[in-house]
Amino acid sequence: MAFPFSILPISAVFVLVVSSLFLSLGKSAPAHAAVCSSHDLPNILAESFPNSATGVLNATLAIIPISLTSARRLIPPQYRILEGAYRALLPDFPEGMYPVMLQAAHDHDVQFRAYGITIEDFSRVGFEFPFLDFMGDGYSSFRWAPAQLISATNDVALEGSRAYGTVVSPAEYEPLCDAYEALPSGAMHFKGSSVNSAEFIELEMKRLPMNLSPYPMEVFKNITNQPTFANGTSCDNMIRLFNTTMSTGEYAPKAVLGSIKARSNALFQGAEKEWTDIYGVQIATPFIENNYLDCQTMRGYEGTGGPGDSYVQGSSNDNDEL
Repeated sequence: MAFPFSILPISAVFVLVVSSLFLSLGKSAPAHAAVCSSHDLPNILAESFPNSATGVLNATLAIIPISLTSARRLIPPQYRILEGAYRALLPDFPEGMYPVMLQAAHDHDVQFRAYGITIEDFSRVGFEFPFLDFMGDGYSSFRWAPAQLISATNDVALEGSRAYGTVVSPAEYEPLCDAYEALPSGAMHFKGSSVNSAEFIELEMKRLPMNLSPYPMEVFKNITNQPTFANGTSCDNMIRLFNTTMSTGEYAPKAVLGSIKARSNALFQGAEKEWTDIYGVQIATPFIENNYLDCQTMRGYEGTGGPGDSYVQGSSNDNDEL
C-alpha cells in the first residue's frame, strides 16, 4: 500500500495555524478542560511528520446498508455511485443496496509539531457516502461527508469543517472526552446532540468477535482513506494508519453490533431515523491530514489499498451509472 506522505501545503498550514493562534489568544479555555481526561493513546506521528497535521482518531465506524434508490436521492445527482468499487471489497453485499458509513469519533492530540501548535480534543459524528465518482472518470473513489455534529467548545474544528462547505452543528457529547462509554448493560454508547437544534446521532453497540462481522477491516481502511469532500470546492486527504501498535494487542480493533438513532436536518429534513442490527468496528488510528487540497490532484488516488481503490476492471470499469 502506497501512502502519499506529502507535507501539508504551506498555505493550508498558514490558515490553520493563524486561526488556531487567533482563537487561543482571543478565547479562554472551556471550563471542562481542567477535569476532562481521555483514555486515548498519544499521537505517535507528530515527530515524524512535523509539518503536517497529525493526531489520533478513536472511532466507531459502522456500515448502514440503504437502498440504491435512497442513496441516489441523498447523494447529489452529479456524482455517480461506483458499485464496482464497493463490490470488489464486498462481493456478498446485498443486491440493490449501498454502504453508508456512520463515523462517530474522538480527535485526540492533534498537532502541528513544527509550529508548536496543538488543538484541543473534540468529538464529531456524521454520515458519510463513499465510492462516489467525484471526478467523473468512472474509477476514482471519493467520499462525500455533507454534515457533522462537532464539539461546540472547539472553534478551530467547527470553522475548519465549515471551510469545506460542510453543514456543521455545534454539539454536546456523551461521553465528553472519549469515543464511547460502557453502559451497565455492557453496551458501548456514544451520543452527539446539537446545541442549536433537535439534531442528534446516538449509537449503542455491543462488542463481538471479529470473525462474526460481515465486513473485513479492508472495508473500513479503504473508506476512511478515500479523499473526502463536502461542497466540492476542496478535498481533505486524511491518511489513517491501520498497521501501527495503536491497533494491536489490547488495542486491536473490536467488532460491534447494535443500533443507531439520528435526526438530521441536512439529510432527513429533521425526521428521526433508526437502524438496527448494524455492524461496525471500534478502532483507534493515528493519522496525517492534508487539508484543503485541489480535488483534481486526488484523481486516481491509490492511498486506500486493495480492491475498491480507485477501482478499474477491464476497459468498461464495471461502474455503470446506478
